[in-house]
Amino acid sequence: MNKVAPITLSFWIMKICATTLGETAGDLLSMTMNIGYAISSIILLGFFLITLVIQLLVNRFHPILYWSVILTTSTAGTTLSDYMDRTLGLGYANGSLILASGLVIVLVIWGFTEKTLSVSNIKTIKAELFYWVAILFSNTLGTALGDFLADDSGLGFLGGAMLVGGVIALIAYASYLTKLNKIIMSVPLNAKDSNKMLR
Repeated sequence: MNKVAPITLSFWIMKICATTLGETAGDLLSMTMNIGYAISSIILLGFFLITLVIQLLVNRFHPILYWSVILTTSTAGTTLSDYMDRTLGLGYANGSLILASGLVIVLVIWGFTEKTLSVSNIKTIKAELFYWVAILFSNTLGTALGDFLADDSGLGFLGGAMLVGGVIALIAYASYLTKLNKIIMSVPLNAKDSNKMLR
């Protein structure tokens, strides 16, 4: 049985809500409560690891548990991104580049190891670990890239939100209204694996 949520319109609505809540909760801990980015990152990574271990130990999909892991990736990702960009002084552009590179590396290793990047068939612990590491990287990247768009690019919060919203709309259009493959990136090892990945 697949242990992760199916990718539907309601999934993306929940994902956006969880990401927004995670961003707010991460900022509450690090900025409003003045704990700092480093300590906040350690605390929130701890919560992420606790929810992740429980998620890995169950043998079927539990919505509350699943979305708890999503939420903890978002809160941890927020403070990790801010720690990299602000405390370490990497800046939003460099932080985004490092995180995007890390995400690509995770996806490539996942593709070579599992022979697929499909998120509709997560049944093994190894595949699920790749899944959650990719989500942690993508949520952390989302914060860094969002900050870059809002602050450094000159778009501001509204312009950045409109740009990201437009990209999401294009991806949704391509996913639901075209025959493009749902797995955007595939890493076939040979022709046989390529056919398997495109099913």
